[in-house]
Amino acid sequence: MLYHPDKHRDPELKSQAERLFNLVHQAYEVLSDPQTRAIYDIYGKRGLEMEGWEVVERRRTPAEIREEFERLQREREERVLQQRTNPKGTISVGIDATDLFDRYEEEYEDASGSGFPQIEINKMHISQSIEAPLTATDTAILSGSLSTQNGNGGGSINFALRRVTSAKGWGELEFGAGDLQGPLFGLKLFRNLTPRCFVTTNCALQFSSRGIRPGLTTVLARNLDKNTVGYLQWRWGIQSAMNTSIVRDTNTSHFTVALQLGIPHSFALVSYQHKFQDDDQTRVKGSLKAGFFGTVVEYGAERKISRHSVLGAAVSVGVPQGVSLKVKLNRASQTYFFPIHLTDQLLPSAVFYATVGPLVVYFALHRLVIKPYLRAQKEKELEKQRESTATDILQKKQEAEAAVRLMQESVRRIIEAEESRMGLIIVNAWYGKFVNDKSRKSEKVKVIDVTVPLQCLVKDSKLILTEASKAGLPGFYDPCVGEEKSLKVLYQFRGVLHQVMALDNEALRIPKQSHRIDTDG
Repeated sequence: MLYHPDKHRDPELKSQAERLFNLVHQAYEVLSDPQTRAIYDIYGKRGLEMEGWEVVERRRTPAEIREEFERLQREREERVLQQRTNPKGTISVGIDATDLFDRYEEEYEDASGSGFPQIEINKMHISQSIEAPLTATDTAILSGSLSTQNGNGGGSINFALRRVTSAKGWGELEFGAGDLQGPLFGLKLFRNLTPRCFVTTNCALQFSSRGIRPGLTTVLARNLDKNTVGYLQWRWGIQSAMNTSIVRDTNTSHFTVALQLGIPHSFALVSYQHKFQDDDQTRVKGSLKAGFFGTVVEYGAERKISRHSVLGAAVSVGVPQGVSLKVKLNRASQTYFFPIHLTDQLLPSAVFYATVGPLVVYFALHRLVIKPYLRAQKEKELEKQRESTATDILQKKQEAEAAVRLMQESVRRIIEAEESRMGLIIVNAWYGKFVNDKSRKSEKVKVIDVTVPLQCLVKDSKLILTEASKAGLPGFYDPCVGEEKSLKVLYQFRGVLHQVMALDNEALRIPKQSHRIDTDG
């Protein structure tokens, strides 16, 4: 009724009303048709734009329409799936820095080049794998690895074919070969025995100059409760062992206890990891491992440094291993690992520097490099988003301004009715980005006046806004794309001033007693 062209005599207002009325008419056509209404309610505007609806029967229930949409979605996902390779890789560089703490005696210091500690790379490992979906159930996997230690090394290449046999299981055949080992044939099977229990079996035949070396690994797992899983593992052949472990994983912690009896290694392990509920997903962890080979205490932390990167460091102190610092960077599906061996002895100085050194370097890099870089990247993305949506935002702004002009007469009548009953009067209302004491000096206020549109939504001395972005309300538009927005309202009810500020997606209901401005004193 507000936008109907016949209600406006001014030619300019009439033209603006026609454009907005057409938008309302399009919405009415979608919502009044049971099929398109069901599509929109479930999937929004993108559901209406999905190709393929023209072949769908019109006598369909919302449930049937949902199934049809999911079928079309699966077909599109399968086409995209064929283009994916899901690459995964690991690069490990072992560094021998024992010369920093375990120096030779003084009589050797006169040797050439001995004035500076010698830090060497003593081992490296590189592995990479890619996946190629063949069908919806079959996947081919190609992987390879190269390793070297103290000048000696080798590599291998593996090919695997995985098939999902049902919703309960899958199987995988593996073939491999390398320059140090002969051909490898393997078979992996996974099966859900019950909704809370599953089993995994891995059989392998490794051919070498010494003959055939068979191997078998079986893992039985059961969900003990919602957050706890128990594992039983039996490994026969290469390094035979039996292992049992319990893993408890919650939103705030990760706890593991394990016991292994095997040849040559038997050990007991206890580890705990605490997860902080912050934006950087900080985690602090510690573990104790004791067995026939010695005892190792390990502690460390990891933190998200960007959208796709997690940086972690751990200090390992053990007998007879000594002290090591392990630095790891996860970047999407790639892992970079740097184990640095500091000393073969238990030296307090090595433990101190391995603990404090990474913290000092991290906080310095975070403040001087990472934080400025992320801020610049965010500004760059926002600028790019503004440029790509500039035309659309300009159109929305023009529509909002036109809507405000068309609302003037209706708002005047609403205000008169509210004043007569001492009801709800919107004195001032702003929508957009506000700055506060914590904001950076370079940040600026980016708000628009939405007093008229809000007053137009007042009915029977009440204003109710649901949990959705307020940029879509009549007379509103987004004044700061990609940034956090709020709605600030100064209103009068029963002659008393009230004020409230709500987040963009926060529901709002006024008037409320809690919004009342205290005028005492």
